[in-house]
Amino acid sequence: MFYVELFRALEKEGVRYLLVGGVAVTLHGAERMTMDVDIMLALDTENLQRFRAAIRAFQLKPANPLVTMEQFCDAATVETWIREKHMLAFQLRPTQGNGPSVDILVKPAVPFEHAYERRVMFKVEDLEVAVASAQDLIALKSGTGRQIDRSDIEALRRLDMLRSRLRDD
Repeated sequence: MFYVELFRALEKEGVRYLLVGGVAVTLHGAERMTMDVDIMLALDTENLQRFRAAIRAFQLKPANPLVTMEQFCDAATVETWIREKHMLAFQLRPTQGNGPSVDILVKPAVPFEHAYERRVMFKVEDLEVAVASAQDLIALKSGTGRQIDRSDIEALRRLDMLRSRLRDD
């Protein structure tokens, strides 16, 4: 399965990442379908290079044909894109055929380091997967204007209420 193999490759290369988006919402306990993987990365050049090594086997390419992975793996270039082009996310797609895309949030509403400190680890097969906390997912999804994000926020809040009730009992 693409997702598990991606998580395995990220772990093998020592990539500092957080799973966000639909897969993260599902791991927190909500029912959600998605065809992509949304992640946040530590955006230093060393981590970006480790990320590049991790995804090499997946034959993914930038959705923007004018951009290369080499450019994305340079932290200064990414910072310039954020500042000058107001870039929010960087998308990778399969080079051939259909398959899941990987969306990397480069200017998230919650800074990576803060979210990484609050991460939740979920067991997926034999792996420990780093996932943004429910509170950080809500913050990341607030204000996007997308119905799917509003639904995710509602589901995460309901799950939090149910867990709170169970703790109180």
